[in-house]
Amino acid sequence: MGALVWLLIPFIAAVGAGLWGSWANRTRKIRSDGPELDGYARFREAMEKSDSRT
Repeated sequence: MGALVWLLIPFIAAVGAGLWGSWANRTRKIRSDGPELDGYARFREAMEKSDSRT
């Protein structure tokens, strides 16, 4: 019986990790990559405009 209790600990941890992962990923479907891609585009424009003196 003691072995079953020890096997329940990783099982409960795996279920908890799955639930947390689902909860943490809930906003990814709503929020797109738009803001990150806009920031990257601004960064690229700034790098292209920069003066490259060597």
